Amino acid sequence: MSLLDWAVLTGTTLFIVIYGLWKSRGSQDMEGYLRASHTLPWYTISLSVISTQASAITFLSAPGQAYVDGMRFVLFYLGMPLAMVFICAFMLPVYYRLNVFTAYEFLETRFDVKTRVLTAFFFLIQRGLAAGISIAAPSIVLSVILGWDTTTVNLAVGGTVILYTVLGGSKAVSQTQKLQMIIILVGMAIAGVLVVLMMPQNVSFTDAMRLAGKTDKLNTMDFNFDWDNRYNFWSGLIGGFFLQMAYFGTDQSQVGRYLGGSSMTQSRLGLLFNGIFKIPMQFGILFIGAMLFVFYQFEQPPLMFNTTEVAKVKNSRYSQEFTNLEKAHQQVFEQRKIQAQALLEAMKTENAQQIAQAQIKYNQVEKELKTIKSKAIDLMKKNDQDANTNDANYIFLTFVMKYLPAGLIGLLIAVILFAAMSTTSSELNALASTTMVDMYKRIIYPNGTEQHYVWMSKLMTVAWGIFAIVIAQAAVQLGTLIEVVNMLGSWFYGTILGIFLLAFFFRRVASDAVFVSAILSEAIVIMIDYKVFNLLLGWNLNIAYLWLNMIGCITVITLSLLGTYIFGLKIDTRNNHSTQ
Repeated sequence: MSLLDWAVLTGTTLFIVIYGLWKSRGSQDMEGYLRASHTLPWYTISLSVISTQASAITFLSAPGQAYVDGMRFVLFYLGMPLAMVFICAFMLPVYYRLNVFTAYEFLETRFDVKTRVLTAFFFLIQRGLAAGISIAAPSIVLSVILGWDTTTVNLAVGGTVILYTVLGGSKAVSQTQKLQMIIILVGMAIAGVLVVLMMPQNVSFTDAMRLAGKTDKLNTMDFNFDWDNRYNFWSGLIGGFFLQMAYFGTDQSQVGRYLGGSSMTQSRLGLLFNGIFKIPMQFGILFIGAMLFVFYQFEQPPLMFNTTEVAKVKNSRYSQEFTNLEKAHQQVFEQRKIQAQALLEAMKTENAQQIAQAQIKYNQVEKELKTIKSKAIDLMKKNDQDANTNDANYIFLTFVMKYLPAGLIGLLIAVILFAAMSTTSSELNALASTTMVDMYKRIIYPNGTEQHYVWMSKLMTVAWGIFAIVIAQAAVQLGTLIEVVNMLGSWFYGTILGIFLLAFFFRRVASDAVFVSAILSEAIVIMIDYKVFNLLLGWNLNIAYLWLNMIGCITVITLSLLGTYIFGLKIDTRNNHSTQ
């Protein structure tokens, strides 16, 4: 990067951290440190909620995913608007009425302390590991782009987040996220415009849209029902509804953002705006990837975007073989470039037969390119069995580093760092508040002073921050851990959501039944994901992870009702509070 890029990156980072600390000054009691003293307006809540969910991997991998697989990932968010309406109507009023610091406090008023602690424990497991991944995911890529080792990137991102989260608490998190999100949206919008402007002069925006559509990169809708298909209309609407409801309604990293609202109305407005804005935002990010695919129809892409793995194979005994594949790739690319232009010209004629013939020729050359890439991947695996050959995360940043002007490169790198920082800061704040309120204050030391609890909250933030950095290091070194942690949310969210729905809507369910059912539900969900039932019962059922959220929720509700009404577990009437 140029000196200007470094100045932009450093300057914006320092400005945001200082701004967040300045806006959060004076938040030195529990109310201010954990709930921002109920002072946040709806737009700050909304931007904070959006930036908590939109981690660095969103801006790194979403364009690359659209480049490789099209835009169908947008269906992941299809259930979000319905989930926001449900949370605003049923869950938010209860949180405000009970004046809770964490979502899990409510569970004790409805059930008992062990159910509260168990649910908080489930949250701490998955969110603690996810915090590490929030740091690790961008560090894997940025270490390659910036030439830094991953330890340096992990420490830089993690250390900065720990600093302003510890000093400013929840208010600093929300205020910094507001600016971070604004810069992220501006940066991505500029990148999207530049991708289109850098197309060849004879390729208009309409042409790019046509070519992207003809090559299945604008495939946003799929109405075919398939349990094993991660992103179709039904998994997005139903499975996504359960996931988004669990994430925004029960995950403290999100609940903590809107509990800081100056009123329930402001919190509702923030959540509803998020539900409306998130789908078009994600559509826009994926659309950048679709346009990148068209851009690289006319501009020579590398055989592999991951330069680290390329360097490894070029320094091995397979160097000449890989070089030969690169030459073949370049030759076939030139043929595809001609066929892509021919396909565009055919589409302009609107002659179906001519279009079909042009597409057949284009597909043949595209298949040759994929065959060459497959051979390159095999070569990398032969050289290093653990080689990271999925280079989708590197596509967008490769474009940024190679084609954008000085200054904008620094801005886009800042976008990736800010996305990692905003997500991690919310996670650390949520982990600290849950550990403090639901574990330490409730069980270990219930009679401390306000000052003691604030200092312990800060200490717990530091401890969770160190834990996240350690997990980030492990994730970088043990790549399979990333795949495991990506499933953690769906392992736990369904069970957690089921517990909350029982608390809200089933007024006579037994606390003991809920506690036991939650443990059994977790075991069942994990067994389904690992196909244990397929092995034991001879099934041949593959279930995409979005459906695990619905399965976990329904399982814990069903088992709790069976335990209460059939097996006769005792109902604790002292905790039978109405949610209306």
